[in-house]
Amino acid sequence: MPETPELSVIVHGPNVQDHLPALLDSLDAHPLTGIEVIVAAVGDWARETAERHTPAFTVLPLPDGAGDTAARSAGAARASGRWLHFVHARDGLPPGAPRTIAEHAASLPDTVDVLLFDHVRSTWRASGLPSPDGPRLARAGRADLALDDRAALLGVTPLLGNRAVRAGFWRAHERLLTTDDEPFAAYAALLLADRVACLPHPAYEDRRLRPQSLPPLTPKQRYALVERYETLLDLAAGRPAAHTVLYDLMVRDCLRTFSRAGMPDDVAREFFHRASLAARRHRPEGHRRPAGLEGVRRSLLEEDACAKYRALQAANRTRRGVRTAIRTGRRRAGTRLRALQYRRALAEPVDPHLAVFSAYWARGVACNPAAIAAKLAELAPSVHPVWVVTAAGAALLPPGTDHVVPGTRRYWEVLARAKYLVNNVNFPDAVVKRPGTVHVQTHHGTPLKRMGLDQMPYPAAARGLDFQALLERVDKWDYSVSANSHSTRMWQRAYPSRHTSLDHGYPRNDVYYTAGTDDVRAVRERLGIAPGHRAILYAPTHRDYEAGWTPRLDLAALADQLGEETVLLVRAHYFYETAGSPLAGLRHTGRIIDVSSYDPVEDLCLAADALVTDYSSIMFDYANLDRPIVIHADDWETYRTTRGVYFDLMAEAPGPVARDQAELTELLTTDAWRDERAAKARAAFRRRFCEYDDGRAAERVVRRVFLGEDERTLPPVLPVERRTPAPSPEEATAS
Repeated sequence: MPETPELSVIVHGPNVQDHLPALLDSLDAHPLTGIEVIVAAVGDWARETAERHTPAFTVLPLPDGAGDTAARSAGAARASGRWLHFVHARDGLPPGAPRTIAEHAASLPDTVDVLLFDHVRSTWRASGLPSPDGPRLARAGRADLALDDRAALLGVTPLLGNRAVRAGFWRAHERLLTTDDEPFAAYAALLLADRVACLPHPAYEDRRLRPQSLPPLTPKQRYALVERYETLLDLAAGRPAAHTVLYDLMVRDCLRTFSRAGMPDDVAREFFHRASLAARRHRPEGHRRPAGLEGVRRSLLEEDACAKYRALQAANRTRRGVRTAIRTGRRRAGTRLRALQYRRALAEPVDPHLAVFSAYWARGVACNPAAIAAKLAELAPSVHPVWVVTAAGAALLPPGTDHVVPGTRRYWEVLARAKYLVNNVNFPDAVVKRPGTVHVQTHHGTPLKRMGLDQMPYPAAARGLDFQALLERVDKWDYSVSANSHSTRMWQRAYPSRHTSLDHGYPRNDVYYTAGTDDVRAVRERLGIAPGHRAILYAPTHRDYEAGWTPRLDLAALADQLGEETVLLVRAHYFYETAGSPLAGLRHTGRIIDVSSYDPVEDLCLAADALVTDYSSIMFDYANLDRPIVIHADDWETYRTTRGVYFDLMAEAPGPVARDQAELTELLTTDAWRDERAAKARAAFRRRFCEYDDGRAAERVVRRVFLGEDERTLPPVLPVERRTPAPSPEEATAS
């Protein structure tokens, strides 16, 4: 008969912003003798992540939307350990933490119900920050004690993760402790415990998500804070020490909550009133308010003097504002003039029939915004599109394109008045998110490399980036367009905010399903590709750790080895100027065509029989065509280490992988580039990364965003195996 584990670690919840893999990897990295791990996985993403660790862990799949209460209950019901440690899927565990907890718990007498321990805190800015609980736990010592003898322990951060509970104790009080209000459960466990022990050692990582990435609190949820403390104070009745500590915590938390921005006035007044009633009702006999400003605040709360409290807040803000103005000085005159013009435009009504489009830092009409604008003209012609384009790019615009140049008066006017703002990057920081306006972030590729906040650990990628400013831009998004669930999940962790993911596919990829034989033939004719010749598109990506373009292939030699009937279409990344082109200084022949300046890139994909790339996101788009893809990865280890990636491309490539030019040449001069093995890898890649692309993405976006249709009425995404991509060049020539 197997020995009963000392500790059951119950990981519970959804894979919030993709933090679960790191938690499970850390648990799997160390021997867990006498410890069992149960993962109550909420949703498919968490289940898929957890199942990679079976049979080491027990996985309990729960449906999307299952709350923390259901997940904890499911885990506790399956647990067989003497002690339970509840670990939320978004949080972490320092190395060796489960073993430390289990060993200390094993030494405790049966009268101890709760073991408190220290924790560290992490935010998007920093990780491993010390908690304020260490000194309080150290003063309590290691001997077990009754809570009434050390009521100050109620001041320990109320997390279930920074305490382990005896399994029998949890089950005896499960009805009261089983709640989605985690702080309530944490406090209640201490109040109900016979005796408590302390371990002044960090054994938990509390990860604080950005408030802007969480759903806004409802009035009921705000009022629940007062109700929580009133229930706890009733539970502590007859225990003066615990009652006093809880009372002070209640007043502190209520005042802090009221002082935070973002609470509607009517909700704030009602919250203050409820907090005032609770403060008067539960005030301990003989309780004295603290001296100074804090005492004044508490007095106003007990008086239910909401207006006076607001006046006190305003006076304090004014004093701070004056000091800040003196320190920062006056802005320059030019900045003030621009700001004045923009402010005047912001005072005008929002125009519901005006949409501003931009792509690639105002380079021109391109990418997802261009596809959305084209479909908008078809489905909602009453909405007028205006493109933001640089002065240099304006000459290349299609005839009749209404446009503005960045920095001009009309530029600021349309940005101020347009209801819809659509971009595949971000608009400038100065752009204000007005009430009633809709910002659509389309992105411009499925992420292999780390993006957003995930670039912070990688100096080559993070150089020069202001992540706070980035998040302020992200907070303006209403919608984020996604081509696959991988992108949806990575955007959640890289850009944590409240935007809604439009899992509708990339509009720019619609053409890969709508183009016909004539379209493919016409593009090849424009590029000068003779009928029957093989065209290979070579599209390498940018490398943050290189100052400029570094040739990775001898293109002339490759062209010679591939023969007279193969044409190389070579496209440099748009970050490189013409002088840095892969064809700079190369003798041009009919078999090497520089298409670095050719737009749109979708035409090049339609014209190509195959794609050769390294780590460019073009591979995800080209895969929609179900044509061969070859990966040239001569510096994968360097790229992965310095740039950071979301998955191992070498293990999940869309086709054969070449690690040098000789291997690439061999692949392309044999059938290996398009054999059965290559087709099998491509099929798996398409199922994962072409998930939402079926030729109707732009229609879904326009109908959802501009026409306000319910998502349930939109055209459903066609399964990958039922889609028919555009004809290949070989098929187009044969017809």
